[in-house]
Amino acid sequence: MAARLDHVVIAVSDRSRSDAFYRDVVGAAVEERDGRAFYRIGEQQLNVHARGVEPAAIARVPVVPGGSDLCFEWRGPISDAIAHLGRAGVVVETGPLPRYGARGRGASVYFRDPDWSLLEFISYDV
Repeated sequence: MAARLDHVVIAVSDRSRSDAFYRDVVGAAVEERDGRAFYRIGEQQLNVHARGVEPAAIARVPVVPGGSDLCFEWRGPISDAIAHLGRAGVVVETGPLPRYGARGRGASVYFRDPDWSLLEFISYDV
């Protein structure tokens, strides 16, 4: 039996700013339960640690705002991802570059979230 990735944790300094970014730029559904935020992206979830959140368990070295490095699959050509980021006012830091992701060969662009975590869109439409 193989395990599957269910969720990862990100830390943010400003919930409302990050909620808008992950909704509008990444395409996440923003959910709130018991005063906590969750960003749903397909079948995966980002658990959001923000000011005032007291998780039941944390890593030995907890993630901090700006301390994440995450890749999201872009469905379509990488040029569409670049155009989408441009319309949202998000600067492409690096790319497009050839990369290998979970599904094989693709093309990626890198950008930052509001806390400066490194984010990546990878397209397998190459």
